[in-house]
Amino acid sequence: MLAVTLVFTLMADFGGKESIVICSSAEQFRNDALQEQLNERFPQYNIVVMYMSTGKAAAKVLAEGPGSEVDIVMALETGYLNKIRDSLADISGISRLDYMQGLTPADNDNLWVTWERQAGAIVVNKNVLKKHGLEAPKTYADLLKPEYKGLIAMPDPKSSGTGYFFYKTWANTMGDEAALAYVDQLHENLKQFTESGSGPIKLLKQGEVGIGLALTFQAVNEINNGQPLEIIFPEDGSPYSLTGSAVVRGHMENPGVKEVYDFVVNEFLKYDKENFSPEAIYEGQINAIENYPQNIKYADMTGIQDIKEKERLLDLWKY
Repeated sequence: MLAVTLVFTLMADFGGKESIVICSSAEQFRNDALQEQLNERFPQYNIVVMYMSTGKAAAKVLAEGPGSEVDIVMALETGYLNKIRDSLADISGISRLDYMQGLTPADNDNLWVTWERQAGAIVVNKNVLKKHGLEAPKTYADLLKPEYKGLIAMPDPKSSGTGYFFYKTWANTMGDEAALAYVDQLHENLKQFTESGSGPIKLLKQGEVGIGLALTFQAVNEINNGQPLEIIFPEDGSPYSLTGSAVVRGHMENPGVKEVYDFVVNEFLKYDKENFSPEAIYEGQINAIENYPQNIKYADMTGIQDIKEKERLLDLWKY
């Protein structure tokens, strides 16, 4: 954290320009695209797009409040945004997109703009399964079959939002007790819990597992790059979590912050959805990614934005 603070301090006086700090929990290639567009659009400001995991970003804003070096947060899980809501500015009237029901800024008390829907599926490496003479699983129950032992990877819900939304959908559909019993059985077949949500895709690419509980958009990217992967949507629908973008309380009046935030949530957000993370969140959304599944059925994710519910369920998690 001291190193991060030092970077902010050094950047603040760069060239005598006003400094604007965006703390993003999105992947680096998406942050790089945003940085490039901001540099072109706002040469009068020194804008720093800096990656920080969603938990650490929330902790920083919560601890520092209005005095934080961070002006804007982006791609932060909405559960954490709820946790830091007292540290967020009112962004009423800034977003001009026509969001789907339940995802509008008003649904978020005008404290954040929905940034993306991160959704998952069962993803298989067809070559690995063929090598073992196995059919692809079609349901969560299929993952408990003994023939899949050592061939499955799942993100750890304690360190990964992806892992948590799979766990949450099991709790929603089965109830806590049955969901935990299911995880106990699934654990017998797992090769490993990965620390990050991208971990299963990496293991699938390397052929170390044949089945992964993974992010859909990452799987599609790898399919388009020639990887022998297949996406299988669970019977209850694709589980997901939501992220948002907000301004730290008291920073809306800082030079350039409002106009930069306006660009981020009205222009770059559309570019990001079209090219990187295309799960539907607003009407008329364009998806330019080849082979992306259409008309996806989503799972019941009631409570996914409730940080207290997340903490409760993670307290029950023993792995």
